[in-house]
Amino acid sequence: MTTPAADAEDRKLLAALALALVDQPRASLQELARAIGISKATLYRFCRTREQLIERLMQHCTQVFSDAIRDASLDTAAVPDALRQLTASHLEHRELTAFLMYYWKDALRDPCVEEGWDAALDAFFLRGQQEGVFRIDIPAPALAEIWVSMVIGLVDAERRGRVARAGLPGLLERAFLQGTARQ
Repeated sequence: MTTPAADAEDRKLLAALALALVDQPRASLQELARAIGISKATLYRFCRTREQLIERLMQHCTQVFSDAIRDASLDTAAVPDALRQLTASHLEHRELTAFLMYYWKDALRDPCVEEGWDAALDAFFLRGQQEGVFRIDIPAPALAEIWVSMVIGLVDAERRGRVARAGLPGLLERAFLQGTARQ
């Protein structure tokens, strides 16, 4: 069993590796280790192959984003609060969001995970429509896709230096809600 401190270190290492893989998609383990400031031996103890690293990152991403959906209480919390929490969680894990953007098709092994995320988001946006928070002329699955696309796009824009990190959650919330508010 690992300690909370060791788990936190693993999460930091995984976040750094996720971003390194996005920035250097063809990098060797040695190049990835150098990019995040650790030795190849340290990375090798963590994951012995690039495939193991990507698999471990996918498992971590799956857990983190499944937790984010659960923790936002999409089925019970007030819709604006749930949306705010969901957005904050995804932006807090922006490195993992960027990693998924580039690797999800190749690395997401369990289609049930993606289907579960889609179902939770679709139900949330439908509930928001039923409660009069979101406009009804856009289907709930489309609202979910718009929100996901905005998160991914803004995370990538921030990574490339086009959008400032400060105020990103508010920017996303305003852009999404003002574009989807019931008229």
